[in-house]
Amino acid sequence: MSDITISERQAGDVTILDLVGKVTIGEGSVALRGAIRRLLGEGKTKILLNLAGVGYVDSSGIGELVSSYTAVNKEGGTLKLLKLTQKIQDLLAITKLLTVFDVFDEESEALSSFA
Repeated sequence: MSDITISERQAGDVTILDLVGKVTIGEGSVALRGAIRRLLGEGKTKILLNLAGVGYVDSSGIGELVSSYTAVNKEGGTLKLLKLTQKIQDLLAITKLLTVFDVFDEESEALSSFA
């Protein structure tokens, strides 16, 4: 049983990944990495990670978010974050990563920011 479920949907040229569960060392971060790499392989470079259903991220998960962000940027794409829980927002604030990521509360806002 995986720690995380990732479902994918398209909104125009933006791919939204809805994450539910935990992004932690092991399966959670590997699943996320795999999903991002697959999208890039398919030429999908506008990616929105919906973290509304993610209850917990450990340091490995944070590392994975950063390396996903870097991988997408390297392909000339954009990775943005949607609906962070308070816990994850605090974690990104402490690690100074809130300044790195574009973070949105509303999906519609996030989507129009890609335009």
